[in-house]
Formats: sequence, structure tokens, C-alpha cells
Amino acid sequence: MNPAPQPHDTTSPAGVRRVVVVGGVAGGMSAATRLRRLDEDAQIVVLERSGHVSFANCGLPYHVGGVIEERSDLLLQTPASLGARFGLDVRVRHEVTAIDREARVVHVADLNGGGTEQLPYDALVLSPGARPVRPPMPGIERALSLRDLEDTDALVAATASARTAVVVGGGFIGVEMAENLVHRGLSVTLVEATTQVMAPLDPEMVAPVHDELREVGIRLRLGEQVVSVEEETVTTSTGAVVPADLVVLAIGVRPESRLAQDAGLATGPGGGIVVDEHLRTSDAAVYAVGDAVVKQDALDGSDVLVPLANTANLQGRRVADHIAGLDVRSRPVLGTAIVGVMGLQVAATGWNEKRLRAAGRPYRAIHTHAGDHAGYYPGAQTMHLKLLVDPRTDAILGAQGVGRHGVDKRMDVIATAMTGRLTASGLAELELAYAPQFGSAKDPVNMLGFVAENLAGGLTRSIQWHELGDALAAGASVVDVRTAAEHARGAIPGAVLLPLDELRDRLDELPAGALVVHCAVGVRGHAAARLLTQRGYDVRNLDGGYLTWAAGRAASVPTPAATASVPTPAATAPVPATSSPLRAALEPVPAASSWVPAAS
Repeated sequence: MNPAPQPHDTTSPAGVRRVVVVGGVAGGMSAATRLRRLDEDAQIVVLERSGHVSFANCGLPYHVGGVIEERSDLLLQTPASLGARFGLDVRVRHEVTAIDREARVVHVADLNGGGTEQLPYDALVLSPGARPVRPPMPGIERALSLRDLEDTDALVAATASARTAVVVGGGFIGVEMAENLVHRGLSVTLVEATTQVMAPLDPEMVAPVHDELREVGIRLRLGEQVVSVEEETVTTSTGAVVPADLVVLAIGVRPESRLAQDAGLATGPGGGIVVDEHLRTSDAAVYAVGDAVVKQDALDGSDVLVPLANTANLQGRRVADHIAGLDVRSRPVLGTAIVGVMGLQVAATGWNEKRLRAAGRPYRAIHTHAGDHAGYYPGAQTMHLKLLVDPRTDAILGAQGVGRHGVDKRMDVIATAMTGRLTASGLAELELAYAPQFGSAKDPVNMLGFVAENLAGGLTRSIQWHELGDALAAGASVVDVRTAAEHARGAIPGAVLLPLDELRDRLDELPAGALVVHCAVGVRGHAAARLLTQRGYDVRNLDGGYLTWAAGRAASVPTPAATASVPTPAATAPVPATSSPLRAALEPVPAASSWVPAAS
């Protein structure tokens, strides 16, 4: 039994700063603890509506799946531990219902039944987070979302008796939930309104993710929406009826900004709280941090809503710094993120090609398919990387990566390079840690830089997989410089086979006119393009080679229409394994492989 709540002292000695933090977890607790380290005398009160003020919210899906077995492992701090270490007055199950900006007080309801009170503040920090989107539809009340530990408990309880599950939404949380429900032994269907999961990835990069999900038995219903939730099923926009003992909503989040709006604070079009470079709202005494606030995009300065734990933690720290009198400013965001998908690492930073096209912004794309470490060392596996570059300035605009190992550190290097305004060609100059079990003497990041400087310097010209059709229509011919064995396993229709090692002696067999050369991944294609350019030919190299072209083509082919209803698990045949070129390339690389990049 909880002890009866005691009245709180709302007085503050003269000259002592009174700071109230609304919301805990990443942003709020970072602000409170940092401020205590800067100001031992400040009176700091943290008010959290839920029952837990400090927990690992990014670990919640993995507790649902049983990967993190103990619920207690998710609890980082308690009100008692925070009080003992930092002298903070932390109150869980306390909800701020209103802000009186003129009087500088917040109205607080004790959800434990302790009534209401008013707390004065000199500085107020809002860290309310974001709430899951729950669209209006019949039966939506049966669908569960995942935001806090209470939601986690409900999901864990629901999985105990469930055999089938439908996850609605294919973003980061949706994919993580689908994976973890498979870990729990459920038969899982993932419904996504667009034609792909993981929106930050471009179509050719997401193909192996789709294949991996299908390989473990997850049924993907892409380009469909759930329109109603029934007692044991859901119905989609195609009329399909899908078994669903459990329904999980993961279609995105919206800023939890109602409190700020009711107080008359400025909010943006998406509902995010508008803040300045010091994270002050339209009221200088009120700060806001985390998923609820509008952020500035690092590439063009536009307003964006990017809910990431790293940014929320940093913003909490910066608010505390500013309250304490330090001259600091909030940084813009790249949106760097990573997710695990059944053993795959899927990461992105900056803009993708879809967004660049929509904005009408010029760009150059580079695809590489390098080993995660030296090919001669056992266990090397391919990672697929994509770099997007400004063709005028050589600035890095974005990157994506998919692989089983090493994608995380490569994406972190590229994100760091973008923050430091290193050019794409500058990646070639990076001195990165190397031993054969960890990387290559020419690291995959260096390889991206080599390709970028070749293109920037005019040594070679490239063409993208989705541009090839137009080039062929304009009269160009495709020359495959792989081996005959590789060509026999799969080829671009109409391609002329002239293996690179024979090319010098067979120039008379080249078609007339413009040429597009290609190999498996682009490296031998580059060598062929250089050879032919110096012989006076009009030639471009197919970026990323046959591997990227085949993945792009596979991603652009519509998924066959699903049947109107889906059988229950007992009658469901195993999901056939797919084998897209990119996913097949994720298997261990033979030491003598002819297409693992060695040079550029």
C-alpha cells in the first residue's frame, strides 16, 4: 500500500531558482539531472503523469518479445534513487493540467487521489513526448499501442493467449514489434499503407528488408490499410480479412502538445511546440524539449518533427545549460537512425532520394556493396551502402545502409562527417581503424569517397538503375563486363557480354553509339569505363552494378494481389522464402569472390 501523500512545500528561499520539469524519461530527466550538476541550490521538481519517470523506452519492444527478460531491467531510476543522488523532488502519477503563464504556476493533479495543487516556477521545462496515432475506425479500442511501461505490460499480457497478430504500420516501431512478436511465437502480419516498410530507405535499399521479414514468416501487406478491427480479425482496404488475436498500432506519433496549446504557446503545423535556438518557447520562461518540439533540419533549415532519443537527451542537457547561464544553442537534426530486423542492421541519415526528388534538389547517388571486413578473413559479409551527394558542392546529403554487421559504425562515420561538413570526396581521406576482422584497408566509407571523387573530378560518369530504361530508349547499348558464368546467372536484357579481362582485345565487338557498362557491383564497371573513355568511347558506368539494378527492378514490381481472406495459422502454408539479389549478397562472402570491391 502506498503511503498517504504528504503536502509539498511550495515556498522557495530568496534567490533560489525554482524549476519545474513536466515529463521525465529522456528529455525531462536529462534536464533535471544536468541542472542539478550545474546548480546545487536550485529547487527542481519533476512531474510525471505515468508511474515511471526513468525507463528504457527504446527497449520496450524487446521486453514484449522476451529478448529483455526482466521488466526490472528497463527501470533505470526511481523517484527515491533520483532524490538520493541528485536531490530532486520527483513525483510520478502527477499530471500538469494547466499552465498559468502570467502567475508562473502550474496546476497539478495527483492521480493517486491526493487532490490538486499549484506549483510556482521561475523556469518551466516541458518534456511531454509524443503520443501514438490512433485513427478513427470501427473497433479501434481493441488495438494496443506502445509508449510506456503500462502499455508494455498490457502487450505482454495480451501475447500470452494470442496466436495471431497484426501490426499496423511498417516504421521503426512497427518492424521492431513484428520481429518481437515472432520471437514470442505468434503468426504475424504487417500491414503498411505505402509500398514499403522503413520509409527512410529508398526502394532498392529496402528490398532485402522485405525479404528478411518474409523469410521469418511475417506476412507483408504493402499498399493496404486496416479499415476496421473485429473481435478476432482485421479488415484491410482490399477487403482482406486477416486473423488478429492481437492488434498493435504503430503508424506513427504526434507531439503531445495539448498542454502547451492550451497555455497559448506557439505550435507548428504538425502540432509541435515551436522553440528558438535556446529551446525557449514563445514564452521565455518556458522551455520545451524532445519529441514534442519542432526541430530544424540540418540540410535546409526547415521545420521537422524527428522523434529520436539522442536528440531528446541532448536537448534536455542544453536547456539545463541555458537555465544555468551557459551560452549554448540547440543543434539541427539529421535524423540518424538504425533498427535491427531479424539480424539485419538497417540505418539511415540525412535525406533519401525520394525526398530529394520531391524537393527538386539536384543530387548524385552512389551505391556500393563492400564486405564488412576483409574478404580473406573468415565470415566477411556484404553491406549495401548508398550515399547521396550534392553534385555542385560535393556536400553529403544523406546515406543508407543495410547489412548484417558493421552498418552501424559506417553510418555513424557518415553522420559525423555531415555534422563536420566533410565533403563526399573527403571520405576518401578518413583514417579509420583497421584490422582484417573489423574492416578493410580500404574501408567501405573510404570506398564511397573514392567513387565520389572520381565522379566529382570527371574521371567517370555514372547512370542510376532507374535511368537505364530511358538511356536504352535513346539508343544506348549495355555492355556486361562480368564473367560468362555471372552473366548466365542473371543478365540485363539485351546486354552484350564482353568480360573485362578480354575487353582490350575485343573492342571491335562493341556496339556503336553510347555505352552503359556494368559489372556486379560497379568496380569492374569503373575499370571498363576508364578503359573505354580513354579510347574515345561515350560511356557511363551503371552505379552499383547489376546488383543494384536487379534490386531496384524487383522493388518496382508490384506485389501480387493478396487473397481476400487469410487462413488461420493451422491452415497456413509456410511463407515461401524470397531471394532478392541484395539479400542473397548478404550471405558470407567467399574469400576469392570476383566481385568484392578491391579498388575504385
